[in-house]
Amino acid sequence: MTQQRLFIGLMSGTSGDAIDAALVGFDTAGQPHLLTAHQVALPTAIQSRIFDLQSGLETHIERVCELDVDMADLYTQAVNELLTRAGTDKASIEAVGNHGQTLLHYPNVERAFTLQVGDNHRLAERTGIAVVGDFRRRDVAAGGQGAPLVPAFQKTLVNRSESTVFLNIGGIANISIITAAGVTGFDTGPGNTLLDAWIRQHRKMPFDQGGVWAAAGQALEPLISDMLADPYFSQKAPKSTGQDYFNLVWLERFELNAYRAEDVQRSLLELTARSIASEIITTGCQTIYLSGGGYHNTLLVQRLKDLMPQANLRSSDALGVDPDFMEAMAFAWLAKQCLDGKHSGLPEVTGAVSPSILGVVFPKP
Repeated sequence: MTQQRLFIGLMSGTSGDAIDAALVGFDTAGQPHLLTAHQVALPTAIQSRIFDLQSGLETHIERVCELDVDMADLYTQAVNELLTRAGTDKASIEAVGNHGQTLLHYPNVERAFTLQVGDNHRLAERTGIAVVGDFRRRDVAAGGQGAPLVPAFQKTLVNRSESTVFLNIGGIANISIITAAGVTGFDTGPGNTLLDAWIRQHRKMPFDQGGVWAAAGQALEPLISDMLADPYFSQKAPKSTGQDYFNLVWLERFELNAYRAEDVQRSLLELTARSIASEIITTGCQTIYLSGGGYHNTLLVQRLKDLMPQANLRSSDALGVDPDFMEAMAFAWLAKQCLDGKHSGLPEVTGAVSPSILGVVFPKP
């Protein structure tokens, strides 16, 4: 068997629900293969701290530093459990690519910044493996959005002569458009984040399994229209957003107490579906590969199919990529690109002034 280069990718997204860990082998042609995957659920207390910091309910710098350490320990747990599951020795892993947990992402202000926590020094010390992290800030420093970073990876998965859209529905939804002319991509707006926040507030549940609660409600057209009038949806790419914008505070402007909670949930699902579909339709692409937690929301997926009847919407499984681990695989690839001294920041996606080698190397002990 041909020797593969082994990397681990870690992703904890804006949903703040879990850490996705992927052991990825790259063959001699550089093609990725998912060898083993593992998920570590974030404790409720950690999740609450993330949301409080993102929303500004908690602003003490000590809390940020404590979360930096605690997330590093959870990433260490994810790496160690992944290696145990795979039966792989840590000495064979070239590096761990760690996205970190985003707390704030403000690429459009005068002093642009993005903040991810999860101490990579501590992660390297505790795993005994080199870590590549801090992927977004170099692109922001070059005038880019620092997001999305996955399109550069996804263009390696398909034949670029066929126009393809990759749709990832995490807390925030984003698309990558791969064509013969090049690669573009951006955040379309909320994915699961508003749906999760609303059901947490009203049903004390972490998410709406399969969209069942939303299915019990009715879509409120005036409310949906008001939400879609937010300037973000008409903004031209490059653009990116986060849970620090689309959250319960954002929802307060719409006076939702006048409606049944399940009708709001149904309308939030419609907001996600319509904001995604309207952007994909403008690309003219018919082939769409879906990944992310939204893949499991049966009603959301059905609404996307209803809104894009001419498109072939299918799971990224069709490409051999587990839809739950697409982004974790991407950060394994980003780590490899960094170690190889190759660009992974795409100006045509992020708006940066030049391509960048993304990531900082934290050597193994």
